[in-house]
Amino acid sequence: VSAPVGAASGAGEALVTVAAAVEAGEASAGAGEASAGAEAAVEAEAFAAVDEEAVEAEEEEVSGGFQSGGNRGRGRGGKRGNQSGKNVMVEPHRHEGVFICRGKEDALVTKNLVPGESVYGEKRVSIAEGDDKIEYRAWNPFRSKLAAAILGGVDQIHIKPGAKVLYLGAASGTTVSHVSDIVGPDGLVYAVEFSHRSGRDLINLAKKRTNIIPVIEDARHPHKYRMLIAMVDVIFADVAQPDQTRIVALNAHTFLRNGGHFVISIKANCIDSTASAEAVFASEVKKMQQENMKPQEQLTLEPYERDHAVVVGVYRPPPKVKN
Repeated sequence: VSAPVGAASGAGEALVTVAAAVEAGEASAGAGEASAGAEAAVEAEAFAAVDEEAVEAEEEEVSGGFQSGGNRGRGRGGKRGNQSGKNVMVEPHRHEGVFICRGKEDALVTKNLVPGESVYGEKRVSIAEGDDKIEYRAWNPFRSKLAAAILGGVDQIHIKPGAKVLYLGAASGTTVSHVSDIVGPDGLVYAVEFSHRSGRDLINLAKKRTNIIPVIEDARHPHKYRMLIAMVDVIFADVAQPDQTRIVALNAHTFLRNGGHFVISIKANCIDSTASAEAVFASEVKKMQQENMKPQEQLTLEPYERDHAVVVGVYRPPPKVKN
């Protein structure tokens, strides 16, 4: 009898020991969870503080320094650039509507038609003029043939405030947005683009910039959109097609006023990859002359683009008056 009682008491002690161990384990687990929770709370507070600092830094206005487009409803970003504060100056370029930002690094800029909005992540700079702030957008010559031509020293672009411009090969609207800035609220930009994917971006751009009229159509057939476009002062073409001179000529015959001007970007490889770039450019100039288009200036786009040139000219110039 004593043996089973001893065994039972031993078993009871073992159970008590196991229960105590379980309670101790639970207590330590609870303590571990509590400490982990405390650590998580501390980390969350730290992250929140960092986020608040980042938001404050993003919202802080940089007077005279470049601002990025950001991701908070203001375009698609781009890093902060020329942060030289009050040392930044903006002065007019010899081409009306174009400006030069003088700071730590000089940059070509245009006056933003829609302040606070970045189109393709470009840097922006705000300059205080009296009580008002004027915002300018940096114009990258490596992403825009027109900017490359201006920095290359082209004599005339004929695109100025109040002008009506037909832009062939508008793509997503990178350069179109700067042309929109230049012509201003009194001008118009008819932007023709055949690709529907790029056309969507162009339409979204036109929702905010009321002086852009997007036309999603093939520039080879100007009669298809003749009811949308009035007579224009300037045609800018960046279509990169083998028959691009013919395309520009068809649009010039339909929409360009007599004495109006054209600016054509020529990519030699797209026209004839076997001939030298100089031979291709000369051939295109001859084609223009046969279409009542008188080239006045030719400029290579080095170092921004390889084997590219811009040709500027006048369409059906008025006859010279003989004295």
